[in-house]
Amino acid sequence: MLSIIVDYVQNTYEGDDIIPGQERMEDSIRFQTNQKIIPTRNGKRASLVVSPSSLTLNWQNEVKKFAKELKTLIIRGTLTERKRQIQEIDQYDLVITSYDLLKRDIELYLEKDYSFRYIIADEAQYLKNSNTQNAKSIKRIKADTRYALTGTPIENSLAELWSIFDFIMPGYLFTYKKFKALYETPIVKEESQEAMQKLKMLIEPFILRRNKKEVLTELPDKTITVLNNEMGEEQRRIYLSYLAQAKQEIAEEIELNGYEKSQIQILAALTRLRQICCHPSLFIEGYQEGSSKLEQCIEVMQDAVNSGHKILLFSGYTSMFDMMEKELKQRGIQYFKLTGSTKVDQRIELVDEFNENPEIKVFLISLKAGGTGLNLTGADVVIHYDPWWNLSTENQATDRAYRIGQKNNVQVYKLITKNSIEEKIYDLQQKKAKLVDNMLSTKTSFVNKLSKEEIMNLFR
Repeated sequence: MLSIIVDYVQNTYEGDDIIPGQERMEDSIRFQTNQKIIPTRNGKRASLVVSPSSLTLNWQNEVKKFAKELKTLIIRGTLTERKRQIQEIDQYDLVITSYDLLKRDIELYLEKDYSFRYIIADEAQYLKNSNTQNAKSIKRIKADTRYALTGTPIENSLAELWSIFDFIMPGYLFTYKKFKALYETPIVKEESQEAMQKLKMLIEPFILRRNKKEVLTELPDKTITVLNNEMGEEQRRIYLSYLAQAKQEIAEEIELNGYEKSQIQILAALTRLRQICCHPSLFIEGYQEGSSKLEQCIEVMQDAVNSGHKILLFSGYTSMFDMMEKELKQRGIQYFKLTGSTKVDQRIELVDEFNENPEIKVFLISLKAGGTGLNLTGADVVIHYDPWWNLSTENQATDRAYRIGQKNNVQVYKLITKNSIEEKIYDLQQKKAKLVDNMLSTKTSFVNKLSKEEIMNLFR
């Protein structure tokens, strides 16, 4: 986890050197300190947490555990209810809302002309696109001190890092156009070490890295194992047939419309290849043969359950869970499932029962829906059924089990199909991870927009 922090009121620069964006930052300081300040209970002002909607209740639960003295308000409900809640902000210490509701309610906050003590953007990668309403809305909220919490400050491009800094320190990294010319293009396209070091020097004072091994010295070991599987004869025949067809179609598409306008078709072709590796029946109706990966996965789960372990299984394809559920039921293995359709209140109930009930052995979790914000330390085995483009996304999912409160060693399995696109995705993860490791000294992965050469290599 990285925290990016700036205190407009207390932090000042000394000396005559001009800091990039200094004039605009000084304007921000004046802007912040000149706002009308409304005291809350005990003469203090409230702080605001903005998080994904699925994590708002999780924030409230953590406050109850570690800071019971804080009076907390979650902004939710109908528009009428939210209007009333926002009018009562000054009665609370901590206010929690979601990115989705904040962009709907932004005018209500501005009408109140409220200045928070702290504003905390949780999972700040939600601000990665500066043109979205998520980013525009939160940047309009007034606060003395701004925090950005994220395990993935860079998921796809350096523009995302710029957008986060534009929230905490408007102008510090210049306009995006200038930032791109000075840093993003030289670093990403030209691999300029000089530009990388200059940018790193600018951002380091404001980044606090949370490294588990340094902060949580009592945390048990984590072992990562790549388990390879080979496709069966029919599965392999389908894969090679579709690969040949996709290569030809993509080449013709690029020739006709150009690389930039062929992105959707390319992604669709890559998705089909990944699905075949998982199980051809994900999109081939009437497919009767098996999947070597599913067979391997069930075997790993059965062995782990027999040995007394509890398992988190992540997949990017929720339709895979239908097949897994059938296999688990046949073996009498009790399980839970969490996908994007799981309600927020139900998520908390499932998490609590999974951690406490020894009879629930497996938790099937959609990578996108449950990759962040869950405390699942009841599990000590994590299985990644299919590789995701961003290694950081997989790492965040793994950390649902490997976190504070974990007493057992954690075993992580990555299931990779040999001689397939999955091997190439895995190699790409390792390659891209090095750039961010140099940039931010963190273990998140850097998956920039793939070049044409990298895309075509996936079809080889």
